[in-house]
Amino acid sequence: MPESSVPNDPSLMEKIVNLSKRRGFVFPSAEIYGGFRSTYDYGPIGVQLLRNVKDAWWRSMVQMRDDVVGIDAAILSPPAIWEASGHLENFTDPLVDCRQCRERFREDQLVDPSTCPNCGGAGTFTEARQFNLMFKTHAGPVESDAAVAYLRPETAQGMFVNFSNVLQTSRKKPPFGIAQIGKSFRNEITPGNFVFRTREFEQMELEFFVPPEDADQWYAYWCAERYRWYIDLGIPESKLRMRPHDPDELSHYSSGTSDVEFLFPWGWGELEGVANRGDYDLTQHSNRSGEKLEYFDQATNTRYRPHVIEPAAGATRTMMAFLLAAYDEEEVRGETRTVLRLHPRLAPYKVAVLPLSKKDELVGPAREVLGMLQPHLMCDYDETQAIGRRYRRQDELGTPFCVTFDFDSLDDGAVTVRDRDSMEQERVAIDDLLNHLVTRMN
Repeated sequence: MPESSVPNDPSLMEKIVNLSKRRGFVFPSAEIYGGFRSTYDYGPIGVQLLRNVKDAWWRSMVQMRDDVVGIDAAILSPPAIWEASGHLENFTDPLVDCRQCRERFREDQLVDPSTCPNCGGAGTFTEARQFNLMFKTHAGPVESDAAVAYLRPETAQGMFVNFSNVLQTSRKKPPFGIAQIGKSFRNEITPGNFVFRTREFEQMELEFFVPPEDADQWYAYWCAERYRWYIDLGIPESKLRMRPHDPDELSHYSSGTSDVEFLFPWGWGELEGVANRGDYDLTQHSNRSGEKLEYFDQATNTRYRPHVIEPAAGATRTMMAFLLAAYDEEEVRGETRTVLRLHPRLAPYKVAVLPLSKKDELVGPAREVLGMLQPHLMCDYDETQAIGRRYRRQDELGTPFCVTFDFDSLDDGAVTVRDRDSMEQERVAIDDLLNHLVTRMN
């Protein structure tokens, strides 16, 4: 895929936000009530793009491997899980308030920790307080300490507490992984940058259990593998980097972490972290629950607790990165054409079927072509406006191919196939159409 000609500047973010609203990718949540800060609803196009991102991840991490299985763990969980994992104690941000303007900030994100960026006041901050990011709720009819539950801040713990269940039912042995895609919730102090940082988001996580002596090589393997995934799906290398964490950045469970980062309009931001978690989680849950979370190797007659390599990606921010990387503008016959050069695997619609006009003699056969393609490809159908305007709309949706049924189609049994990126058109027999499209997309 050619690299976008749109420069990496803040105006690109505004263009993506406007396109998302106009074309049905992302809407502000509860907009008719004035909105609800940092929450978004995914529209007809966005929900399909987000699903395709998750499907591409699942295909790569589960379908194409025989050493990874999936689960879908509960969102609500008891305090014991988060006490064992360290989240109740360590999952915090340092919070300061300005006594002058009453604004609140994360201390670790201030450029000058002695000056308020909102009002310019010097020495006006309160002492930092640790703010836990987990959402707390109550399960059952009575709000009491015994009924306290938490919305998970990550999907990982559901895989650790199910380690024995999966080990026994899947008949896997280390090295093997457990994968999960699902919602997580973090009470972020400073959410922002559109869908990049929100309080409700989706994660795509893998916990890969390995013999302790093999942890370093698997950590290197997954760093390379995950970096390559983004490139294979169309993000140019010039907008990606793998950044190892400094020792003072490491989480309490990690002996090594590297982030796959994308060059957003505001700078580098994390898409995915790959962490060497050691045996921290299985040890903590084993100690807390009293269950032996270990693997018995019959070949060597030894028992050990596996170490864990964790690639953890944000599905929503990854979708946003694909949108930014795919966005392009070019001049065509004196007009600006906006196009999303999305990889076909990610494109919300793979093909759009367009009758040249709304005449019944074209609409009926065009819908027959649509019916032929729909069992195999996600399709759009549009018979409104001039054909040129319909092409431009599909360009903005990122649809790789448009199929136009015209008056000649009634005689020659063929349709015109238009390529999104090159805008070139070719005549293809309807009987060969499906095979042609699938071959082109692959």
